[in-house]
Amino acid sequence: MIKKLIVFASIFVSIASWGQDNTASPYSYYGLGEVKFRGTQDARAMGGLAITGDSIQLGLMNPASYSKLKLTTFAVGGTSSFTNFSTDTEKEKAQRTSFDYLAVGLPLGKFGVAFGLMPYSAVGYKNENTTVSSTETSYSRKEGNGFINKVFVGSSYTFNKNLSVGLDFAYHFGDITNDFNKRILAPDFTQYTTRERNITELNGVSFNLGLLYNTKINTKLTFHSSLTYSPETKLSTNNSRNIATVIYSASGAEFSNDDEDIAVPNTNLIIPSKLSLGFGLGENKKWLLGTEITFTQNKNLVNRFAESTSVDYENSTRFALGGYYIPKYDSFSNYFDRIVYRAGFKYENTGLVLKNESIKDYGMNFGLGLPLGVSKIDLGFEFGKRGTSSNGLIEENYFNVSVGLNLGAKWFEKRKID
Repeated sequence: MIKKLIVFASIFVSIASWGQDNTASPYSYYGLGEVKFRGTQDARAMGGLAITGDSIQLGLMNPASYSKLKLTTFAVGGTSSFTNFSTDTEKEKAQRTSFDYLAVGLPLGKFGVAFGLMPYSAVGYKNENTTVSSTETSYSRKEGNGFINKVFVGSSYTFNKNLSVGLDFAYHFGDITNDFNKRILAPDFTQYTTRERNITELNGVSFNLGLLYNTKINTKLTFHSSLTYSPETKLSTNNSRNIATVIYSASGAEFSNDDEDIAVPNTNLIIPSKLSLGFGLGENKKWLLGTEITFTQNKNLVNRFAESTSVDYENSTRFALGGYYIPKYDSFSNYFDRIVYRAGFKYENTGLVLKNESIKDYGMNFGLGLPLGVSKIDLGFEFGKRGTSSNGLIEENYFNVSVGLNLGAKWFEKRKID
C-alpha cells in the first residue's frame, strides 16, 4: 500500500505541475471560461457517460456512486490537448497539458464518502491583430488566463442492491486576469503600449444531488438509470481594473508608467443549474450501452464585467452515447481479454452565442481500461470540433489524450490473526 501511495503522490505532483495552462480556447474569454469535464477518464472515454457505480472505480459525476465502492480508492488524471485553430484566412496551433482531478473514495458499509480537488473552468487565450484605418495603423493584443477550482466532499447511501442516493458539496475559488494592449504603429510609431488589466477574484459554493437505480431484466441483462441535479448558485466576485502605459524589454519584461486603478462594480457570477438523465442496458462485467442527456440553464449566465456586450447566452443541451466491452474479465491466460474497451460520442450546444452563431462542440471518444490487480490505468482519446470559422469566428479542431490512475486498496479490516 505504501508503494501505491508513493506512486500516487509522484503522479499527482507531475500532473499538478501541468495545470498552469488549462486551455487555449478563445471562447474561454466569455462567462466563467471553458467549463471542464467533471468526470474521470473512464467516463470521458464513453462520451461522458456515467450511469453506473463500480466497486473498484471511483466515479465523480454522480455522487450516488460513492457507496458502490468496496475498496478505498485513489484517483488522479490529466489531459494533453492538441488544437488547430482556423478562421477564413488564418490558421494556428496550440498544445496544453492540464490537471483534471485528484480524489479519494472511502467505502463505509452502506455509506460511501469521497473528497478531492478538480478544476471547474479555465481561461486561457491570446489574440493579436493589426488594424489599418485611414488615420492610423495599430497593433492590439487580447490575452487572458486564470481558473476556477473546486474542492468537494460528498457522501452517498445504498438503500438496497438497486437504489443509492448521494450529495456533493463543493467550494469554488480562483481568479481570472484579462489584458487588453494597444500600440500605435503609424503614422507616428511609439514603443509605449496602453494596457488595460481586469482582474476577477471569486469564490462560492455549489451542490450536486445524485441517484442511481438498476434492476435485473433477466438472468443476464440489467437496466441502469441515473439522475443528477445541481441547483443554480452564485459566486461572489471582487473586480478590479488597472490602466497603465507600459514598455517591454527585449526579454519580455514589463515596465509600467502612469499606473492608475479604476473602480469597477462587482458582479455575482452564476453557476447555472444542471439536470442530467441517463439510461442504459448491459451485462454485468461484460458490456454496457447507454445514453445520457444534460440540460443546463446557461441563459442565466452573466459577464464578469458589465460592459462586455458582444455575447449572448442560451440554454444548452449535451447528449452522450457510449459504452464498454470486456471480453472476459476473469481471464488468467490472456491479459487483453481483461482490458475494458470503451467508446462514445458527445454533442453539445454550449450555450454561447456570438454574432448570432450558436457555438457547438462535438466529438468521438475511445479508451482502454488497463487492469493492474484491483487498480487500473485508464487511457482516453478524443477527436472533436468546437465553434465555426464562418461569420468571422474561430473553429477549433482538437485531439485530446487523457490518462487516469485508479488505485484500490482495502482499509479498516480487522485482523483475523494477531
